[in-house]
Amino acid sequence: MNRSFLIAIGARTKTLSKVSGAFIVLSVLCVCCKEDPALHETKRNAIRQVNPIKETVVEGLKRPWSMAFLTEEEALVTEKDGDLLRVNLNSKERTIITGFPEDKADSLVVFAKNYPLGTYPSRADGFKGRYNAGLFDVVLDPNFSTNQWIYISYASEQDRKYATKIIRAKLQDDSLTTVQTLFVALPYADGLFHFGGGLVFGEDDKLYATIGERLFGDALQPAIPIAQDLKDKRGKIYRFNADGSIPTDNPDFGPDAVPGLYAPGIRAAQGLAVDPRTGDIWFSEHGTNQGDELNLLEKGANYGWPIISTGSYRGGYEPPAMDRDFTVPKWSWYKTIAPTGLTFYTGVEFPEWRNNLIVPGLSRGNFWRFVIEGNSIKSVEELFVDDRDRTRKTLQSPEGQLYILTDEVDGRIIRIMNAYLD
Repeated sequence: MNRSFLIAIGARTKTLSKVSGAFIVLSVLCVCCKEDPALHETKRNAIRQVNPIKETVVEGLKRPWSMAFLTEEEALVTEKDGDLLRVNLNSKERTIITGFPEDKADSLVVFAKNYPLGTYPSRADGFKGRYNAGLFDVVLDPNFSTNQWIYISYASEQDRKYATKIIRAKLQDDSLTTVQTLFVALPYADGLFHFGGGLVFGEDDKLYATIGERLFGDALQPAIPIAQDLKDKRGKIYRFNADGSIPTDNPDFGPDAVPGLYAPGIRAAQGLAVDPRTGDIWFSEHGTNQGDELNLLEKGANYGWPIISTGSYRGGYEPPAMDRDFTVPKWSWYKTIAPTGLTFYTGVEFPEWRNNLIVPGLSRGNFWRFVIEGNSIKSVEELFVDDRDRTRKTLQSPEGQLYILTDEVDGRIIRIMNAYLD
């Protein structure tokens, strides 16, 4: 059986206080002390009925980033280092979707000394690769069954410079047609880091998108940091109508703010997920040195990067003081998690997890379960502490099966199963 660590959080507990190995020490509230004994035993039996295990469904993928289910058995998969695929989870057959724009970023041979200090890691001397660039999220239009629109984010390349781009296209058999550009996070710039690229449709049928600030070294920040400059398209979360136009009820950041802006102060957010009970959107955010976060998206909120952070900065950077209101994270880790594509679980295989938020991570194969009530986190459990996979995304099939995508050269689609039911 896989070991896990469960943390119960008092209503006023805001942050972690210490991390030691796999154990997390913080203010803990004993939630069962005064509980009825019969109810307590029922909960203990429920816990014994949960034994999550992993089963590889598809392998041989080129760092899969996202997956959108067409049916229970078939899905679109974006490979960060490859193509947009149609994958059959039963037969394992995969087909490349043609018609993708030709500006997707390719591998680059990097000599760090040829760029401003901090653009690339200093050890990059002839390294060939994409770093964070590639294909990112893919989601279906809420009315996909009738209009066939799909939405994709990716790293766009222009004259060896890069930017996050969002397109939509119609899926006709195994081809993209009627490709439309919805957004490009200008300017095209050096560096292959922190594109963001998370997409989700809210319950309002609006498209929400995360755009990273695109810096590797924090000392490259201009006087007004990128994520705090309301004229700069980078380091923000956006809200669009399905056709890319701007909703009239978006927050007003002033006449000079970039159109579509919903929330500034973002460093490198990738995951977005809608709480099925409330319609709230939660998102994950990468810190620099530690400082990874879980946030509740609020209209017009400023999430503070880089002025405030629960982590530290690269290159000796010291952010300027700014007289602005900042929204603090609902949760932050004091070790590196690199949280990625998250999902709310609503299936039946793990009834104890119903409506819980599942958050995977790239660093050390982190995999976390959050119990959320309203807009508060009540308890946290780290799973698969003895069976770790570098995980890019977790998601749920139409029938409620839980899957993860591993960020590996030989990437896999893995189903999370309850061994207790075997």
